Amino acid sequence: MSDQQVTVVAQNFFCEHTPSKSRVLALVGHQAGPASLQAILTCREPELAHHAARLLVRALRSQPATWAAERVDELCGRLPDAPAASLRQAVTHALAGTWAANTGTLITWPESPADEELDHDDADFGDTGNGTTPEPAVRVPDGARLRDLAGPVVRIATLREFHVHDRQALLDSASQQGWTPAPAEELAENDPHDVVGAVMWLADPPIEFDGAEGLIDRSQASILRRDKDHEVAQWSVEPIVVDFGRGWRRLEADPSEENSRDDEIPDFAALFPAEAAHCADPECEDERCLWQLTPRTADVLHTTLCLLADEAYDDAEELGDGRLVPDEREGNWGVFARLPKLTFGADLQWRRRFARAADDLADDLEHGNWPQPTCTGEELALHLALDDARDRVDELGDTEADTHHGLPTHRDDYEFDACTDMFFQDTDVLMLYDRRFDGIGDPDDDTNRQLGVGDLRAPAWFEPFGNVKTRDPHRGFRR
Repeated sequence: MSDQQVTVVAQNFFCEHTPSKSRVLALVGHQAGPASLQAILTCREPELAHHAARLLVRALRSQPATWAAERVDELCGRLPDAPAASLRQAVTHALAGTWAANTGTLITWPESPADEELDHDDADFGDTGNGTTPEPAVRVPDGARLRDLAGPVVRIATLREFHVHDRQALLDSASQQGWTPAPAEELAENDPHDVVGAVMWLADPPIEFDGAEGLIDRSQASILRRDKDHEVAQWSVEPIVVDFGRGWRRLEADPSEENSRDDEIPDFAALFPAEAAHCADPECEDERCLWQLTPRTADVLHTTLCLLADEAYDDAEELGDGRLVPDEREGNWGVFARLPKLTFGADLQWRRRFARAADDLADDLEHGNWPQPTCTGEELALHLALDDARDRVDELGDTEADTHHGLPTHRDDYEFDACTDMFFQDTDVLMLYDRRFDGIGDPDDDTNRQLGVGDLRAPAWFEPFGNVKTRDPHRGFRR
């Protein structure tokens, strides 16, 4: 097979982590054979690899005209030159909807129909016709359990939802791709046209198709571990259950749900009334032309803070006082795995205080105030919430029933970079993620003293800043 470049389709992006490095991989497909994994970049920081994969997924599903190049610039600024260049190139291909791969990295099946009649043993071990015998293909033994397999087993669980807005267009599109509906006697009463079958036919591999629009497409992947009593699905005694977390938006909390926040959604239109701009001049200094925290921005940020707090309380309860070890359980430790590594040894009370920090910032918004961090823990909680808010905007529904879309629009909607500029006194805490500043959290560190950073060690994260109004020390915890 020649090594010329062929055009393939990028279907998804994943991360692979080892103790020494992390890789970002593209799942690419082509018509002549099965999909294949292609390496994109390698870096030392698993968090950066994770963000790179998420960024590429967004690029794959975005239109070039609406793409925010600042996202790439910010992440590339945190990567070494080589992986940064690879990421930029991959984003360009993902946005363009094209992907190139050497033919030698892809597998193609023979077109001869005679091959389909070969016995499996003959196909794997037969003479190639040039006097040589190929190496036998590596096959999974029939009925193998996890203990029988020498290599790692990766489980991927996927959650996809589709809104069918034009049933006939959907059915026509599936029929053109070779789908036929199930027999009438096998169809459910609420699906006489086999809409479910048509969506399933078109959605694997995921592509855009007429008649339906994807609402969500999320995947979780993990390596099965014998020391954790994991088992491959066909031998599993317990049902395979995957937790994709709570919905992005909880429009109405159940009043009977224990430990829930108030069930009323704050009226952000009244709390943050946004005035129309005085003019279109970006240099205008009229107060009405200055940046404003708009109702829609406040609503999205409030949602991400509430979800962040809930997830932190859940993980704190499960972790207890134990040291956080990434990949110790299926999936990861959510919020606390996203924090700098110097916090991994924190105890239960520290983790509960971090969850409360997110609640406190959400409470600021509920009272019509900007979320202004009063300690290092609140600074990090707000940074995480702003990162999540950028993703939430991409996931927002577009229906009239959505409370969010009933809020007034403004030119400053979703300007989360401006939020970063306005809400923080500085961003020194982010240096804890940079290997170049190892040890900077210690006030006795030379770089710390030169920059005047202060104490960023975990025990000091909830000490109030000296130049802000402190929280009520007796306010307690929501959970």
